Amino acid sequence: MINKEVSQIITKRRSIFPHQFNGKKIHKKAIQELLTNANTAPTHRLTQPWFFKVFSGNSKMKLAKELVNQKENYSEIFEKKIISKFTSSSHVICICMKRDATKSIPEWEEIAATAMAVQNIWLSCVNSKIGGYWSTPKEINKLSNFLNLKSNERCLGLFYLGLYDSVSERVLNRKNIKEDTEWFN
Repeated sequence: MINKEVSQIITKRRSIFPHQFNGKKIHKKAIQELLTNANTAPTHRLTQPWFFKVFSGNSKMKLAKELVNQKENYSEIFEKKIISKFTSSSHVICICMKRDATKSIPEWEEIAATAMAVQNIWLSCVNSKIGGYWSTPKEINKLSNFLNLKSNERCLGLFYLGLYDSVSERVLNRKNIKEDTEWFN
């Protein structure tokens, strides 16, 4: 039988946004634990393509400014929105992926493995008062130089993390998976 506690954690996973954060800082040890859990994600041929760049304090605001500077059609509204997200967040993690040097497996599998690592971060936040969400701004591909990424590396998005006091219950209208499942015997 499926472990009910695991199922409860999976169903409680949710996005918590920077405007819901309380402004308190997450201890480095907790961030390290989240990343340790991320590192247990499944990966074909153990390529383990994920890596993370963690920004907090002053470095977090440098990343925010770089993101604003990369915006093609600059607007003060965009800048205020980004600065607000970064200011409200305890940490911002750049979710990065390194392509297998031999390209022995399809790139989509390495992207999927990285996404599973992020899902492990998200699941690890359940019942911890640590919230977060994955954002992929259009300018993400323009951060390679700032992040010192090599030609076989790319940033897949930003994961905003922060502490929160409470959030209201959510009601999601998920599709009925029975309608999208076909069984064969």
